[in-house]
This record gives sequence, structure tokens and C-alpha cells, in this order.
Amino acid sequence: MIYNLKLQSVVIIAFLWVAFGGKSIAQLSKTDIDKAIDISALEHPYLYFNNLEKQQLINRIENDQESNDVFRQLEAKAKVWMAMPLEKNIPTQGKNTRANWSEDDRSGNYAAYYNANRNNAFYLAFLYQITGEESYAQKAFEFADAFCDLTTWTQRAHEFPIIYSRIMPWNVPDDQVNFNFDHFNGDSGRMMAAVYDWLYPALSQLQRDRIRGALIEKVITRVRGDYEFHWWATAYRCNWCGVCNSGVGLAGLTLLKEHPQLTDIVAESYNRINSMFDELGVDGGWQEGGSYWNYGVHTSSFFADALKRLTRGKHNLFKNKRLSENPVTFPLNISLPGKKSLNFEDSGGGGLVGSAHLINKLATETKNPQAAWYREYMNRPADNIFDIIWPRPDFKGVPPEQASIHFKTIDWWVMRSDFSSSEKVIVAGKAGKNDDPHHGHLDIGHFIVYWNKEYYIKDLGKSGYDEKYFDEVRFDYPEASSAGHNTISVDGEQQISGKYYKQPYDYSVGGKVLEFRSTRARDYVLMDPTDAYPKKSLKKWRRSILLSKPEITLVLDEIHTEKNANIEVRFHPGVSAEVKKEHVLLSGKEGKMALIPISVSDFSIDKGRHPSQMVNATQPFSWIEYFDITIQSKSNKTLVATLILPVSDENQIQEIIASKYMKPEKNGGISLNFSVDNRPFTYYFKKTKEGLVLE
Repeated sequence: MIYNLKLQSVVIIAFLWVAFGGKSIAQLSKTDIDKAIDISALEHPYLYFNNLEKQQLINRIENDQESNDVFRQLEAKAKVWMAMPLEKNIPTQGKNTRANWSEDDRSGNYAAYYNANRNNAFYLAFLYQITGEESYAQKAFEFADAFCDLTTWTQRAHEFPIIYSRIMPWNVPDDQVNFNFDHFNGDSGRMMAAVYDWLYPALSQLQRDRIRGALIEKVITRVRGDYEFHWWATAYRCNWCGVCNSGVGLAGLTLLKEHPQLTDIVAESYNRINSMFDELGVDGGWQEGGSYWNYGVHTSSFFADALKRLTRGKHNLFKNKRLSENPVTFPLNISLPGKKSLNFEDSGGGGLVGSAHLINKLATETKNPQAAWYREYMNRPADNIFDIIWPRPDFKGVPPEQASIHFKTIDWWVMRSDFSSSEKVIVAGKAGKNDDPHHGHLDIGHFIVYWNKEYYIKDLGKSGYDEKYFDEVRFDYPEASSAGHNTISVDGEQQISGKYYKQPYDYSVGGKVLEFRSTRARDYVLMDPTDAYPKKSLKKWRRSILLSKPEITLVLDEIHTEKNANIEVRFHPGVSAEVKKEHVLLSGKEGKMALIPISVSDFSIDKGRHPSQMVNATQPFSWIEYFDITIQSKSNKTLVATLILPVSDENQIQEIIASKYMKPEKNGGISLNFSVDNRPFTYYFKKTKEGLVLE
């Protein structure tokens, strides 16, 4: 009987593991944390290092040049902070900070006051720990005292009523009315927890209680026992979940000596961050984009590190299966030569994703060779105190075996020859679902072309955040709409969202990658974005894109419509674009590309531009340029190919144009043909039941 029960348990566990896609389902209780942490033995500092480990940091500063540089820079900056008079008069926080209507909104004085007091306290507290100089501790407390004097650590942009009309992300009920804790509050809880931990030995009881009271009032009691009333608490596909829960959890950890009952919020933070990590893709992909992957994983790692240390490794979030198997697969593969990254969604498209110390930590915790390689590939100098606390991994990195990748869970893809050569073309794009109203764009079927450290065909990125951007208005902004992406439209029909304000989710809205292939000579992707549209004018759309390595991109759009429909295949140039009758010349800083349509249908190339204006009193109006390949459909199916490749001059372009043709085959397939410098290229797409596929 006992054997049968055990067998049944194993079967149930196996079923749950399959049902939940291999995601972790274990939940920690308060009792689990109580058993794992010996609270009676805790002595500040203990969150990120104890007194014994502090000596290791001091030795590292003395013997490691990177750590020494970080510390000397911190000491130099501290001269300013130590001499800085404390301003006790709190600036007025604007009521419409993302619209900039008033002087208080525009000045930035409140944000500067908020950040300076918190950050200066944090860095001076660390200096006190390393040097033992009491003057650092007392000045740090002055800044901390001023920060604790703020009525709230939540900022106006995330308070009622501004955030009330936000479309809530996945796994969040629409009926949200409580907005008293935001990601700024989460960051501040995390940083002030460290201030308390590091300053504790130098403070009087009154000074300790000042910070302790603020952590309780502004962080813990706003959340503890009320998780069901905070939208971010279950937003496991949103970076806020990690940021906020990490701040709450660290506040609990730093106060355990005085309030051992706070192990309940420690357990909550573990469970909720673990659930967020479970929503990483099977290959590490994160739908919100690179910068929000960084924000969520980065902030969560502070809590993960502290909890791992205090439980002596028993409860280790770095062992989450999704994180541990692909700790840097996403940021590494969306990196671009020139220290840039893909800016799909709202992710920003700035520099390489991930701080140096985060990549250090992920590499060290997971022993992942690609993470160690990415740290070296970043070639980023240490610039943060956590570069001292979380030093470089002590093992050699290895690059990925494949340079191209399809992120299966989010349906992003990147095609390239290698990671380092800027003279070789990179093509990247996405399908997936239109089910992220928080940071998602209506961009299914979209792609970019990157060469010589420039976008020749670009993503517009986010326009900036205003008070309406997270409402339904976002889908009207060109930056977030399908009209502002390199997609198609039929009779003006645009893509739709799978989620609107206080409406149920429609998870059928979106597209998918049907096939992805990668070889040394050629990469190929086939997408079906049809379900991203209302499907009134557009009946079906399949987009094939191939990269003939190292530099030739060919796109084939198979578009099903009624006869006489107006089809627009849209492109947004990232460089100077000269539109001509049969091609577009794209001129960058270090080269030229030609975009050449190929079709049996008559077409024109038409210039256009989006009017862009945010709901912001200080942001000027702007035009965003684009061009369309425009075709009037003659039948129910229209085929149009687009060739994008480097060229030397107009003569070469004309030779390519003269050689190009699309040849329908009797069996329903087609061949695409062109020549470059007398070298012929032929690609055959065979007919299948669903549509054309590259053979």
C-alpha cells in the first residue's frame, strides 16, 4: 500500500511537471524560511557579505585593478557628498510628471532630491563598511534621514489616477485600484535595506529605528498581507514583479533580528520571483525586451544572493531551471556589434544588455561558459560597488556554437554569420503573440537589417513614456502600432492587440514562426502573422526571410486578399533613403545598400511619414519617414519579394535590377532569381497545402 501511494505521488508530480511545461512548482512557506535561517546568529552586516567576507573585499580592492579603480572613484566622489549640505525642504513633486504641464512637473527637482539622498546614503554606507571611518557612516545617515522623511517612496507617475487606466499585463485582474507601491519603491526598499545592514554597527538606537521605521512604513506594511491588492505581485511576465518583490524581500531580510516574523514576506518574495523566472522562455527569451529582462533579473539577483547566503544555499533562486540553463542567452543573442542591442518592444535599443556585475554573478552562480564569454565580449569596465562584491567569473568563457537563434517561447529570431563582424549583415525579427499591453508593440512579422553598426531597416523603438502611453492610446502611436513597423497592411487594416482596457485577453491574437533553419551558408525563417490582424481585408500573410551569408537578405511576402485590394509593404529606413522608381538607395556612414522589389505584379515605391506627438508639453512634434512597396492585387494571392543587399554604386544596382525576376512554376511553386557581380542566385519556394516554403 505504501509503495502504491509513493508510485501515485511520483505519477502526480510527473504529470504536474509536464502540465506546467517543466517549470518549477515548489512553493516555500514561512516555516521553510524559519528553518533555513539561524536568525539568532545574524550580525550586521550580513546581506551581501559578513565581517569575515568583508576582508576578502578589502583584499580584492588592494590586489585587483578593476576593484581598486571602482573604489578609488567612489572615494573621489564621496568628497563631494561629504561636503554637501543637506537640504531639508522637500521639493514639490509634480502631479503630471510625464506630461510636464507645470513647472514642478518639468523641473526634475523632486526626482533629483529623491535619488541623491537615497544613492548617497547607499554608497557612503558601503564606504563606511570598507574603511571603518565613522564620518562616512554619519554622513550616510544624514542622507538616509532625509530620504526617510519623504511621505512615500512611490513616485507620482505610478499613483492614482495616472496609472489607473493602464492596461494590465498577463495574469493580473483588471479591477486594480491600489497603486501605493511601485518599482521606484522596490528599488528604494532594496537599497535602504543595504543602508540599514551596512550602517547598523555605527548607528545609535534612534538612528537605526529611523531607517527601520521607514522600511516598515514605506515598504513592508504597504505590501505584507496585501499581496492580492498589488497588481505586480502576480505579473510574472513583467519586470515589476522582480523589482518590487526583491525590494520587499530584502527589507524583510535586513530586519529579521528585530522582526523574525518577517520571514513570511521573505517566502513570498522567493515564490513570486521564482514564478517570474519560470516565465523566462525555454531558451531564455523575455517578451518585454532586453532592458526589461535586465531590470527584472538584475534586481531579483540582489534578493537571490542575500537569501542564498542566509540559508547557506538551501533556497537558491539561481538554480531556477529557466534561469540556470540560459542565464545570458537572451542578452547575448540580441547584442549587436558596436555595443548595441535590439530594441524590439519598449526595450530601448541602447547599449549591450546587462550590467557587468550582473553578468559576473550569473556566470559565477550557474558556471555557464557562455555567460563568462559574454562578460568578456561586453568589454565593459567595472563601474559599480557590486563589481567588487560580485567579481568576474574565475573560469574561461566559450561562445555559443550557433550565431543564429530562434527564441521559441517568444518567437523572436536573429540571423547572423558571427557575433563580432560588423561588416556582415544581421537580420532579426519577431512573431509571437500580441498579448503584452504593458511593453509590447503591434509588430508581428516585423524585421530589421543591421550592417556596419547601423540599422538600414530599423525598429522605431519606444517614443518615450507619457501619461497615456500605457493606455490604449499606445496602439495609436506610430512607435507601438503596426503602421510604425516593417509589416504590411491591406486596405489600411492594422494589427490589433490581444488585450484592451478592462477587456478579456484573446490569446489567439498574434503570429508564429512556422520554421527556422540555420546553416553556415544560409539562414531561413518562415512566419505567419495572419492572426495579428482583424482578417477583414487581409485573409492570410506568410513572410519568408532568408539571409544568404554574409550579407544578402531576401524577403518573400505571400499575401491573400480580395481582388483589387491595396497592399502596402512597409519599411522604415535607419539611414538616408533615396526612393527611386525600381529601388531604394540606403546610404549609411560606411556603406550603401539597395532595397529592390521583385514581383510579377506592377508596383510603385511610395514615400510617407508618420506624424509623431506625445502627450507631453515639452516634447516637440516630429515626422518619422518610411516608404511602401504598393501593389493593387489582381487576384486572391499576391507575391512580392524584396532584395536588400550592399552595393557599390548605381551601375551595380541597375545590373541587379536587370537580372531579377520571379518565375511561377507549373506545380505552384516559384523561383526567385537575380545576379550580383555576375554571380547568379536562385531560390526555389515549393508549394505546400499551407503556402510557399523555401526548398
